[in-house]
Amino acid sequence: MNESFIAIDWGSTNLRAWLYQQGQCIDSLISESGVTRLQGRTPQQCFSDLISPWFSRCGTVPVIMAGMVGSNAGWQSVPYLPCPVALTAIPHHLTQVASPLPGDVRIIPGLSVNRADNANVMRGEETQLIGAQRLHAASLCLMPGTHSKWVRMEGDTVMDFRTVITGELHHLLLKHGLIGVGIGEQKADENAFRQGMETGFNDAGVVSRLFEVRAAHLLGQRDKSSVSEWLSGLLIGNEVAQMRYQYPLKSGETLAIIGGSGLAERYSRALAYAGINGHVIDGDLAFQTGIRSIANALDY
Repeated sequence: MNESFIAIDWGSTNLRAWLYQQGQCIDSLISESGVTRLQGRTPQQCFSDLISPWFSRCGTVPVIMAGMVGSNAGWQSVPYLPCPVALTAIPHHLTQVASPLPGDVRIIPGLSVNRADNANVMRGEETQLIGAQRLHAASLCLMPGTHSKWVRMEGDTVMDFRTVITGELHHLLLKHGLIGVGIGEQKADENAFRQGMETGFNDAGVVSRLFEVRAAHLLGQRDKSSVSEWLSGLLIGNEVAQMRYQYPLKSGETLAIIGGSGLAERYSRALAYAGINGHVIDGDLAFQTGIRSIANALDY
């Protein structure tokens, strides 16, 4: 094992890759060539275009990929691992795929929950979970984003998880709904976020409050430049209120927020309002720690 490999996080909209040599990251790249943005190319062609310069420079190394590249819209549909599942089992279920470049190329499987009361899937987040649990183990993991994931852990085992499409709802309502009509440029407004968050947290009927986002600025109760912040607070506050009952924390259990600093800070504020303390783990660090753990398990 010399810890030389390429790690790729290949999502719907972006691709990020890291080149490791002897355990050190010596290069990285970011591309807008997500699996839904290939502009007529196949994933294999995109992979060859982006990665072949590294092969020319450093020779052939194994490649490990995670994310939507393993979906039916990606390189090859890779089966989900059903929960409950131990994170330590994931490295033993990678799918090897045919590659236009020499060397071993494998895709990490996503996870699924398939019950009458919960149908859920994830791709890419499982790799972040592996890393996050090694950096700072937690009983409940929150992964905020377009589709936020709430993951219940028991030790190293993923027991259950749910998805809340808060980020997507915020985008759709602002960009494609009446709420966003005529609001102009939006500004950061911590007070508007807090007011929206407290409203969303304390009112379970959040759907009936959505039109107020528009009416309040039409009637002069709120500056129209703060509509986005109030709506963000409303949705995040309601998400936290609902999920604290879905996955209640017992005495001594901890919550980890895995993601970028901006969203993590918003969720931290909502969690603090609910009386829950969460520690933040950088999403990129969690992903790279997770994929290095997988590479080590494979003796790369």
